[in-house]
Amino acid sequence: MIQPRQSEVRNRLLATLAADDFARLCPALEHVPLRLHETVLKPHQPIEHAYFVESGLCSYLADTHDGRIEIGLVGPEGMVGTPLVLGADRVPFTVLVQGEGEALRIPAVDLCAALDASPALRGLLGRYVQSFIAQVGGTAYANAELTIEARLARWLLMYQDRMDQDDLPITHEFLSLMLGVRRPGVTTATHVLEAGGMIQARRGHITVLNREKLESMVGDTYGAAEAEYERLIADA
Repeated sequence: MIQPRQSEVRNRLLATLAADDFARLCPALEHVPLRLHETVLKPHQPIEHAYFVESGLCSYLADTHDGRIEIGLVGPEGMVGTPLVLGADRVPFTVLVQGEGEALRIPAVDLCAALDASPALRGLLGRYVQSFIAQVGGTAYANAELTIEARLARWLLMYQDRMDQDDLPITHEFLSLMLGVRRPGVTTATHVLEAGGMIQARRGHITVLNREKLESMVGDTYGAAEAEYERLIADA
């Protein structure tokens, strides 16, 4: 297995680590593909691996009586498997790949051993957990206060941040899952954003045309969690 070089990794957490902490993780890291709609973590089952996303996108999904709804996003800024940082071994949510890419995967036992050996590593990943909590809180606020159109706008901003491209491969079916609404609601919301010149939608893709208008529509439900991430990682 070819070991990754820290200078070449695209995951921001791994790139931010001190060299000795990256060296602790490196022998156990392996490149794996993230395949569209692949389940990375299953609810209430022991976490066998953590994933440092290199490219692509993973969603944390909560199962409700009315179906699934997304509560959090992870891209190259973060990791999947945060309960391990907190001393837990499972999560009550499903983690699903919604944007194809790659990750550096590490067995849970190796990550936990490295965390026990390095307070600095635990500190950095703990700060990421805090930023992820801020994101989940922002999503709860948005779901309670925003219209479907604004929630879609916020989600597209977060998706674009992590995919780092204007053309986003996404279907209305998956958007309905992300937003917790029926497909006709997604279609209507998409038409509203198109009419406002914010996006262009076609089968299986949405292209962001005007981020400023999207940000104006969502107000303070977007930006706070992103700023918290930057502050916490900078502190690390």
